[in-house]
Amino acid sequence: MLKKIPFILIYSRILLAIIIGVMTFLSIENASIYIVSLMILGLLTDVFDGILARKWNVSSEKLRILDSNVDQFFWIVVIASVFYANQVFIIENLAWILAIVILELATYVWSYFKFKKSIATHSLLAKIWTLSLVTFLVDLTLNSSSFIPFFICVVLGIISRLEILFIIIFLKKWTTDVPSIIAVSKLNKGIPIKKNKLFND
Repeated sequence: MLKKIPFILIYSRILLAIIIGVMTFLSIENASIYIVSLMILGLLTDVFDGILARKWNVSSEKLRILDSNVDQFFWIVVIASVFYANQVFIIENLAWILAIVILELATYVWSYFKFKKSIATHSLLAKIWTLSLVTFLVDLTLNSSSFIPFFICVVLGIISRLEILFIIIFLKKWTTDVPSIIAVSKLNKGIPIKKNKLFND
């Protein structure tokens, strides 16, 4: 039963995303506080599903791909909901947001084109960007505006998406959990790489 918990945590983010979307669409009173709370809860489930999966030795390629796809769904819904509620800010900063969206789409398109599989790199820089994204979304949700958190999110978003794109381009064989572009050379040569036990298998 314990070994099912990582899967439960992953699937719980689908439910959390739907609740956030519905609350935003219905303009529920004090929705911003609830949305921020659910957003942070979703982030915590993302952290602990991987930790528990490694602890109970249930981490697998299937789980890692599932985790990546559910993460994608969760954050798309969260971002769309927050952006819908703050349309003026989004229109004013649309160029920067589109730059990240285009780079994100490019990573998935190139991965499917090259490997016929979805990306599941789980790079360290991408995880750091996720934290900056959450910080920005919380700031925007609570204040209907954002400056420094948004700037940091944009910079890290562009850099991390470019790194993932280059990882996919130079990686010879599809694999999960590539901590950084630096590790690609070793992976291509079949040399084991050192991975952070907290973040990777």
